[in-house]
Amino acid sequence: MSFEDAIKPVKDGVVIDFEVTPGAKNPAMPSGYNVWRKRIEVKLRSPPEKGKANEELISALSGLLNVKAAYIEIMSGSTNQWKSIKVTGVNADDVAKCFRGKL
Repeated sequence: MSFEDAIKPVKDGVVIDFEVTPGAKNPAMPSGYNVWRKRIEVKLRSPPEKGKANEELISALSGLLNVKAAYIEIMSGSTNQWKSIKVTGVNADDVAKCFRGKL
């Protein structure tokens, strides 16, 4: 199994499954891959309060994929650590290339 299992193509972009650890001392995007859950792991500095960790995740993903934050949407998991995020206007191969050098 590969981290690419966490990246699913959809009609107008991709959906990426993440496992997020907020409040980490050493933030990393990505920090690993959970083969059992098929999710890319991310460590964020922001606490899980008032959407701060979600904002940091969207910002970090925007920077990694070089897309505007407006094209990134949390589809599920906005209040827990398992998140599915849709990125519009990109394809799965390009997203995988961005993560490949970091995992």
